[in-house]
Amino acid sequence: MNSSVIVVGLYICTIFLISWYTKHRAAGKAENYILAGRQLTTPLIMVSIVGLAVGGASTIGVAEQAYKAGLSAGWYTTAWGIGAIVMGMTVAKKYRSLNITTIPEMLERYYDKKSMIIGIICQIIVQLVVMSMQYVAGGMILAALMPEIFTPTTGMLMSAVVFIGVTLIGGMWSASITNLMNVSLKYAGILMAVVLAVRMAGGMDQIQMNLPMPHGLDFIDGVGPMTIVTWIIVLITVNLSLQSIIQISLGAKDVHTARKGFIIGGLLMLPIGFVSALLGVIASELYPNISATAALPQVIMSLDPWLAGITLAALWAADVSCACNLLLSSATLYSHDIHKRFVDPNMSDSKYLNVTRISVFLLGLLTLSFALTISGIISTLMAGLSLMTAFSVIVLMTMYAPKYCSRAAAFYTILASVVVLVAWMFVPAVRVLPHVIYAEWIVCGVLFVGISAVTRSNAIHMEGVEPAAVQEGKTKAVPAQH
Repeated sequence: MNSSVIVVGLYICTIFLISWYTKHRAAGKAENYILAGRQLTTPLIMVSIVGLAVGGASTIGVAEQAYKAGLSAGWYTTAWGIGAIVMGMTVAKKYRSLNITTIPEMLERYYDKKSMIIGIICQIIVQLVVMSMQYVAGGMILAALMPEIFTPTTGMLMSAVVFIGVTLIGGMWSASITNLMNVSLKYAGILMAVVLAVRMAGGMDQIQMNLPMPHGLDFIDGVGPMTIVTWIIVLITVNLSLQSIIQISLGAKDVHTARKGFIIGGLLMLPIGFVSALLGVIASELYPNISATAALPQVIMSLDPWLAGITLAALWAADVSCACNLLLSSATLYSHDIHKRFVDPNMSDSKYLNVTRISVFLLGLLTLSFALTISGIISTLMAGLSLMTAFSVIVLMTMYAPKYCSRAAAFYTILASVVVLVAWMFVPAVRVLPHVIYAEWIVCGVLFVGISAVTRSNAIHMEGVEPAAVQEGKTKAVPAQH
């Protein structure tokens, strides 16, 4: 039997066994399934954020970019690490102290219902785009591992079975505990692969001599300093406001655990992107005529069959760990902020749990359909993730300058972020800045501050908060917890 089949088979069996083992922890209250009962420890927070960040885009996507642009593509994953560190040092503690479940819940609590509704739509769309990247990467990995069994398309289908199955069984407990294995496996696998790949290519000096690009081993040239700065800004923005990231911090057992987990996880991410990038650079030398997306799987498959199987299983583990968090958080946005709020406000906790599980299944299938039409992993991600700018502006102002925030500002800021992204994509004349993220920050920042300045009489209140929706007579006040 093919060694890759054995390795991947063992891996799939192991993660499903772990998921079944954790199933009892996710039973009972919906909070146990969605937020691990708010009992995650520092190591589990750490591997959860690393597992979410170092997924298909940070491995397959980085190698794809490095195949064309060189080692500097590794800054993408480093930018993720910087974003996680900033999150840990700033708002992770504040998020946990608010005792919320979702970002839209915060929007309704401090702003209004229409802000919550547009927030739900944007958060779900962005997360489904990111999730679809994991299917693309997962399909490429399985097709490289077992070409006699999988094509990229059937590889996506198999990835969907695992992503959805693991999340359905144990929720956040399953995702976080399997990440203990996933993160260890992918770091060990990628590091072993790069050592052997460098040796196979004749050493670093030989790689430098034979590179098809002059800047192949330069840490800055290739993607260029502006792209690097853009990645850092985008991923700091994302870490401050994307639901799947916030949900990890909300699952921490206390505020200090959330903070430490994010900072340590961010530090672990800083170097790993350059390792994946180096494999992409080696692939550009050894296999100059292959698809860039296949760069990392191709060079790994050139190694010892057992090591290749283990390493690609590790990369698939990166996909699994990322996808499970994204799928769970998207389902939470639907069950908590749409179904519970508008469809069945009086549903029992057990029904809430069932609705969340059904949402995991249906959103997983919907995302698979997106994945079948997407190409260009990192470029697609950067455009979608820029939509998080409005949320970051709102979060930072709400937590650090609440007396300068107007309840009217949030909705129009999120709406403006959508308008900016759509205009950027379809009206080339507006592209006067290097990337849409800069336009997003300028427009969202100026609009939020401007509306708040004009409507100061409608300011929010963080202490003893009375949500805007209460004044509208539509929901019960929930005091902010500090």
